[in-house]
Amino acid sequence: MTNQPNSLEEALQEVERDADTAIKALGAALKTAKKAKTAAAHGQVRDLQQAMDAAVGLANQASEATRQLRHGWQFDVAEWFSSGNYVKELLAAAAAAGVAAFESDERILSYPVIVQVSPADSAVVIDKKKDRRVRPSVVSAHLAALQQKPPNFKADAFIESLATAYDLVVASKGMRAGSVARLVDLHKVLTLLPGAGRDYTIQEFTRDLYLLDQKGIVATKSGRHMSLPASSLTRTSGVLTTVTKGGQTKVYAGISFTERPK
Repeated sequence: MTNQPNSLEEALQEVERDADTAIKALGAALKTAKKAKTAAAHGQVRDLQQAMDAAVGLANQASEATRQLRHGWQFDVAEWFSSGNYVKELLAAAAAAGVAAFESDERILSYPVIVQVSPADSAVVIDKKKDRRVRPSVVSAHLAALQQKPPNFKADAFIESLATAYDLVVASKGMRAGSVARLVDLHKVLTLLPGAGRDYTIQEFTRDLYLLDQKGIVATKSGRHMSLPASSLTRTSGVLTTVTKGGQTKVYAGISFTERPK
């Protein structure tokens, strides 16, 4: 009895090998059938008989190879995804490929993207783009390629949105201008519209904070200065965590905007 594969990657490798065998068998049968056609076209009756007999045998071999191809695929993909084993396998494959990727709140953080596994579709969603290519080695290679590209991020627009949300939070809580506000409160303001929380998750918000931090942009168009202070807020609830380009953990908690002294 054939041993069952221990991972999706292993199962797909076996199917790939079986498919290669079937392709070769089908190719041999097709080649021999073409010889029969040529022999018939030229009236080479002796060669025709040999080609037809060989074609039958090769076709039977090809039929058996294709049956083996189909029978060999018994992997329970739905269970592998729903059990969480796929996420574990993907993280292991990423680590083996030298790709920094970490699980956080049912998502995988892999700078500069956020990956969500969709068990219902047997797919991965990378920055909201669904991809049905779920072979762990393929996904890892894709993440590695994305890490080499500059992120598509509009830093200037983002800092203006932060400043607007900050003002609303400060006003609603009766805080002094320039006080440190919780970043989680800014996220709530930015996702007030119905469904916006799903469209712009806290993980994406934190990732964007890091991208802005990396850009080094700390001033709005009006000249207000932004800071992301490491304060006592990091010891309370509402701490936001993301992963840096180098794979380290980065923590954010508060933000402030102050007028530059004249």
